[in-house]
Amino acid sequence: MTDLTAKGKATRRRVLGDAHVNRSEAMASDLDAPFQALITDAAWGHVWGRDTISLRERSMMTIALLAGLGNDNELALHIRGTRNTGATQADVMEALLHVAIYAGVPRANHAIKIAKETFAAMAEEDI
Repeated sequence: MTDLTAKGKATRRRVLGDAHVNRSEAMASDLDAPFQALITDAAWGHVWGRDTISLRERSMMTIALLAGLGNDNELALHIRGTRNTGATQADVMEALLHVAIYAGVPRANHAIKIAKETFAAMAEEDI
């Protein structure tokens, strides 16, 4: 395992949590192994692993980008990740306000719906 891979695995676990990563790894196959290696090294090791901005800031940027592009499943996943990145519900709303202006009100409106549902589910899990 390279240093970048180790850093990527650690960062992914820090942001998304052990339970999610364990489920993802259990579902991995020979078919998607190259893709898993790519995102571990590139996304989690090289980009998320940089120390130039905080995980909170990366989280907010990622949420805005996913919302703007309509990547709903990944959006919910990264909203769940705010538990670990320090991004608050208010931070998420700020990011989604930017989505409304720069990517469109319908995208932001749908993302806000997903955020509300995801935060509500997270609150239920904490009870």
